Amino acid sequence: MAETNAVKRKWVRDYIFEAMNDLEIQYIFGVPGTNEIPIIDGCDIPSNRVAYIQCLHENIATGAAMGYARMTGKPGVVVLHVTPGTGHMIGNLSNAWKSRAPLVILCGQQHNQLVTQEPLLASNLVEIARQFTKWSHEARTWEEVPLVVQRAFKEAMAPPNGPVFLSLPWDFLVHEVEPGYDEPLRVTQIPPRFMADPAAIKSGASILAAAKSPVIIVGDQVGYAAAWSEVEETARLLGAPVYLEGQSSMANFPNADYHWQGELPGTQPAIQQHLKPHDVALMCGFGSQAQITVFKYSDGPLIPHSLKQVYLTNNTWDIGKNDYGESGILGDIKATLPQLNALLAGSSPEGAQARNEALEKLAQKRADDWRKYLEDSKKVRPIKAVVVADAIRQVVSERRLEQKYVYVHEAVSDGAPFQLLLPFHQPTSYYCVEGGSLGWSMPASLGIRVSGAESCGIQPDLVINAVGNGSALFYPQVWWTAAHKELPVLYIVMNNLEYRTLIQGLATVAATYGHAPGYDWLPVTNDPSYLKIKRPEIDFVQLARSFGVHHGERVTDPLKVHAAVEAGVDHVMHKKTSYVIEIFSDPAVAADGPAAAEALRKVQARAALAGETAPPPDQPPLDVYFQSLT
Repeated sequence: MAETNAVKRKWVRDYIFEAMNDLEIQYIFGVPGTNEIPIIDGCDIPSNRVAYIQCLHENIATGAAMGYARMTGKPGVVVLHVTPGTGHMIGNLSNAWKSRAPLVILCGQQHNQLVTQEPLLASNLVEIARQFTKWSHEARTWEEVPLVVQRAFKEAMAPPNGPVFLSLPWDFLVHEVEPGYDEPLRVTQIPPRFMADPAAIKSGASILAAAKSPVIIVGDQVGYAAAWSEVEETARLLGAPVYLEGQSSMANFPNADYHWQGELPGTQPAIQQHLKPHDVALMCGFGSQAQITVFKYSDGPLIPHSLKQVYLTNNTWDIGKNDYGESGILGDIKATLPQLNALLAGSSPEGAQARNEALEKLAQKRADDWRKYLEDSKKVRPIKAVVVADAIRQVVSERRLEQKYVYVHEAVSDGAPFQLLLPFHQPTSYYCVEGGSLGWSMPASLGIRVSGAESCGIQPDLVINAVGNGSALFYPQVWWTAAHKELPVLYIVMNNLEYRTLIQGLATVAATYGHAPGYDWLPVTNDPSYLKIKRPEIDFVQLARSFGVHHGERVTDPLKVHAAVEAGVDHVMHKKTSYVIEIFSDPAVAADGPAAAEALRKVQARAALAGETAPPPDQPPLDVYFQSLT
């Protein structure tokens, strides 16, 4: 199928490259498998203008495509191998579905005339992928391939974005296009900026303007729309605190704005406690509304019924999905909010100025509390996440990289310090996912690194990925691709020698059900060995070296963290290869921050008054898990 000096022959697989060229998509991520070799071979033809990024696992390829999609706003393209490949990528496919990442997944199916006979590795691929995709389909004839390829790319980009799955029998891909079918393929693009109904905007503005204690909850659709300035104006006009939905995929509101309150907490009572003081909420692009582990109907809804809800988003499913909405505004956030803000400005909401002043004071107190907590944390071992976050902040600032770096976050149980302290220039400066399936961030760093990202205004000269030790063990094969393709990424492995996220989740279950979740388990009294990652000890720097990433260091002293981050940043910026820092982090508290530290102090004081022995540092009391940041 190689090109010759004669008239170029066109193969069915070329429709894929034509669609990608039309959208200026430069990469395909995948794992080599027999059925999709025609697509991979096509990447070797210069005129196709697409490069193949080889990964060593399908979930890595899917995560890398998600990173590419998030940075460029274009669909990430993945090529997979039949049933095992489809199964392997389900974790990150579910993350992409929950986070609304635009993906086009191309799976090489077995020979079309053989599939019904149940050959080796074949299955109903469409049904495997269907529940996590906007559209899942298997081509029936080679003639329909241009139709379904065009539809797949169109649908992945159409609001709301999301993944699409195509099963393509390999014999279709190698079929030569017959005369009459050789017109170049182009992709329909649906503009995302559509205005909401004026009557709906007016209704929502009226409810918000009358609020005595408004609150704003922002979700990923704010980040996708690059609507920071519009939401900032809404917050100022209302005098409203702004919370982010749990496990936000992007920086959906600037953390330097005093209205910013961080993410909603991860338990039912804590969410209720945060929202109870308010009477009206603007749910702006808010899609992931139940990011918690345990829920009891008898304890009341996550969002109190006393809270009037105004929804604004581009997805009908997310409007009034779990609760009644007084007003549902269907429209693009960036296009619609200026109209809403104009109405609010005209109505001059009562008390907004006083609320803004109070929020400024609270923001200053929060900064003071964290500053003191940081200084205290530098004096103790093991290393707390706040020390690492502050070191990144300082190094990024010293090298004036605030506008040219991307932070990829999967240090799941250490989120608050990174979200609070790091400078984020725009929504894509921060990357996480809402799906909760672990092992996505290291793959995503690959896609972010190759993206270029001209379309979103940021050239990621520096990519930093902070990842927990448990998550890092899912796909250390990422380091092979990073070395193979010479992709410089700074990987910071937060090693607390345990599955802290699981301990948090089980503690939540135990507390919710009166310490009796169906079996006799308490994390403060028992030390389940399956929740620890010890014996044998894993050396992540050595592990990375075995995959070709030859530089890194292990850090146990908080006073040496800054120098390690400096060395890592300088290495990836100048040597242009990846670098691994393994941080031996603190397993003693579930949430790294002043609130958690104060909760631990109170529990230990109560235990001392009662004549009891307080739990040792590596077995935190249950109370700590339910403290949210102030």
